[in-house]
Amino acid sequence: MEGMGECCNEALSASQRQQQLFHSSATLDRRFLKHVFDNVHGNIYLDPISKSKYQTAAIFLPKLLHCLGLTYMVYPGAVHTRFEHSLGVYWLASEAMRCLQDYQGLELDIDHFDRQTVKLAGLLHDVGHGPFSHLFENAFLPQVLRETKWSHEHMSGRLIDYIVDEHHIDIDCDILQRVKDMIVATCNVVPKKTKEKQFLYDIVANGHNGIDVDKFDYIGRDSRACGLGCNFQFRRLMESMRIMDNEICYPAKEYLTVHKLFSTRADLHRTVYTHAKVKAIELMLVDALITANDYLAISSHIQDPAEFWKLDDTIIKAIETAPNDELKESRDLILRIRRRELYQFCNEFAVPKDKLEHFREITAEDIVCAQKATGVTLKVEDVAVCNVKIDLTRGKDNPLESILTNFETAETWIQYNLALLQVLLSINFVLQDYESTEKFSIPDDRISHLLPASYQDRIVRVYAKKPELVEEISEAFENLQLKMYGMKAQVHETPEKKKRRK
Repeated sequence: MEGMGECCNEALSASQRQQQLFHSSATLDRRFLKHVFDNVHGNIYLDPISKSKYQTAAIFLPKLLHCLGLTYMVYPGAVHTRFEHSLGVYWLASEAMRCLQDYQGLELDIDHFDRQTVKLAGLLHDVGHGPFSHLFENAFLPQVLRETKWSHEHMSGRLIDYIVDEHHIDIDCDILQRVKDMIVATCNVVPKKTKEKQFLYDIVANGHNGIDVDKFDYIGRDSRACGLGCNFQFRRLMESMRIMDNEICYPAKEYLTVHKLFSTRADLHRTVYTHAKVKAIELMLVDALITANDYLAISSHIQDPAEFWKLDDTIIKAIETAPNDELKESRDLILRIRRRELYQFCNEFAVPKDKLEHFREITAEDIVCAQKATGVTLKVEDVAVCNVKIDLTRGKDNPLESILTNFETAETWIQYNLALLQVLLSINFVLQDYESTEKFSIPDDRISHLLPASYQDRIVRVYAKKPELVEEISEAFENLQLKMYGMKAQVHETPEKKKRRK
């Protein structure tokens, strides 16, 4: 792009100006900072550099993207946006860097340039998110673009380039690239050229063990919004972390704090993110978006940052109020969501542990084929199936076996397993005490004998798109379990009252 070309041609002068601003702003008092009040972290202060980027990029920051999509239809308080989350991550990244600089600043040669790039990565890390949280990326796009690999992290990088070019922002190319590398740290191996301070790339998005300020913010923010308790004290981890051999390490005594991080996250996945009603709404919304895509070509926007940034959650209102006949089916689905006429949850089962290795995802076709002869013949379009995958990023295997070579699946948004404590304490080296110069891992038997032995959980949920078909679909679902496992793997029967609902 022309703007980026001009940026590179003037790299030396731009770099000098940036360094001057960085070092001059290091000692500024709060009179020169932009003050924002956040309902989770309290007062947030943006320094002059971040303030200028904040004001320029404000129109691109995801103010109209709910962090939890349409979850607010089940948890009415869950209306917080990516914009609020981005500010929170910015502030926690700033606080994490302050802690490191206070304790090891001279030893690690942390300068204000490092602090600024980490903070900017926190501010802009979610700018590439599409509508309705991860539903857009993980549920909608795979069905309309089967051959295209797309991630919001990489779109964030492209949007940052677009913002810089569109608004002629004078910023050094090295700074820009460093910020983008930090954002995609969970997707890519950090380039070798950054090995000197590789720990900086694990603060906003940690692809090694998953402990990062992004989680610190959304766990607390989501718990608060949904009215759930959160006893995870992220500040204990931030204030106790140290850098050893270019890795972020924690005192061994903080293993309970680490456990609370992932157990709280597990509770959120079980009770909020994969709530049966939430998934029913998401399945309906995906169907509405897929139908509308034929007319609106929503998926065509993902390759062009100039068009993509315009996509937000208001697309649901645009479809709902459009008079076009081509959007009638999508409008009807959205109207059903508004009226609470949701896809009916029939039942679910957890795949037996000894069957996980050869398990393949269940489809609507599988349910229909398992139906016995009755007075009603099911069709594929009558059934909705949700396959919930809960693992530690490596399926049934311990991620330690390949954590140093494969980062493609380092972040799975539906991870849920208390065994993560064991994996975490093995991956993340810890300090015995603050005076120790040795890092080590904690073996399984030193943590707890109550940790589960399996690293993966798979749950299959089935929904009826029409309430009068609950009975037939429930029976077909039970027949499928008998064919696959010789038993019904579900915990309870589908209530007769629900089966008879019309």
